[in-house]
Amino acid sequence: MERSSIVPTTKIGTIQKILRETSMQWGLIGASRIAASYMINAIRADPAASITSVLSSDAERGADYARTHAIPNSYTDLSTMLSEAEIDTVYISTTNEKHRDQALASIAAGKHVLCEKPLAMSLSDAADMVEAAKAKGVTFATNHHLRNAGSHLAIRELIATGRIGDVLSARVFHAVHLPEHLQGWRINDASAGGGVIPDITVHDADTIRFHLDEDPVSVVAKAGVSGLGEGVEDSVMSVWSMPSGAMVQSHESFTHGFAGTGIEFHGAKGSIFARNVMTQEPVGSIRLETARGSEELSYSTHNLYERSLGLFNKAVQGAGRPSADGIDGIKSLAVALAVRDAAHSGREVQVNYEGY
Repeated sequence: MERSSIVPTTKIGTIQKILRETSMQWGLIGASRIAASYMINAIRADPAASITSVLSSDAERGADYARTHAIPNSYTDLSTMLSEAEIDTVYISTTNEKHRDQALASIAAGKHVLCEKPLAMSLSDAADMVEAAKAKGVTFATNHHLRNAGSHLAIRELIATGRIGDVLSARVFHAVHLPEHLQGWRINDASAGGGVIPDITVHDADTIRFHLDEDPVSVVAKAGVSGLGEGVEDSVMSVWSMPSGAMVQSHESFTHGFAGTGIEFHGAKGSIFARNVMTQEPVGSIRLETARGSEELSYSTHNLYERSLGLFNKAVQGAGRPSADGIDGIKSLAVALAVRDAAHSGREVQVNYEGY
């Protein structure tokens, strides 16, 4: 069965009329936990937006997901959803190996696309997605949430306004314990894009790029497998060289239950210490250390995803750009792939951005 109706037939006409009158109608490609936990509410935070349909490879799961989240229709076939459902925008949150084909099909159908990170399994696939959207004239963005956090916006402002002077080095520590309900393919299936590098390193790459406004040149790395899963790395440490001469130390893991997360920037005039800010929630602390002493910084505690969706919606309407566009997605993927190559080869690897 390709499609199932979740609401009584007598109500479908009314719902469809209401949906046609909204300015942005979304289809969810993937009945995912990230969508359920964050994105559905963030989409609906805009009174002019609605979710009309969801795609799942399992008809029963898709129908249950749609019923749970008050989504009118569920589909198991993407081409059917794209042709039948009244949508102008899709959010892709399937496993990583599916992103490219699903994005290209959606773009060909004239839909705007917000895609989860990493954009694809390879840089050339990610570039295909970005170029297809450009040629079609639709908005394409990467769902890098951290650059939307009030904490990270405050850190970026400190750096941009010279509060710590020229940045000499940075350290990002994003070693966590992956909850059991999120493990599955992430720790067992390399063919689906599993492993800590495509899952977390790619986020850290985007966050460092966001703060320093420059792209890593080369990386060295070591990765490890603890036995949490099979066939993929679950811990990695790397060092990145930046064009400015700054160095970045990065640590990601699925196996650290008590390490906490954070990011630091050390400059000629001061240092920034941010703790527990590498998260989907608006939490954590920021401390600025300079010759004048120590200062605790306040920041906005807005919803990260609502900010991201707001900027995406404006971009669709021709005003501004998404918080992280397709090229941001390409570049964060390029860094992650370089880290993986460096860890496997034991050599310093130059980051290949494919001309972007």
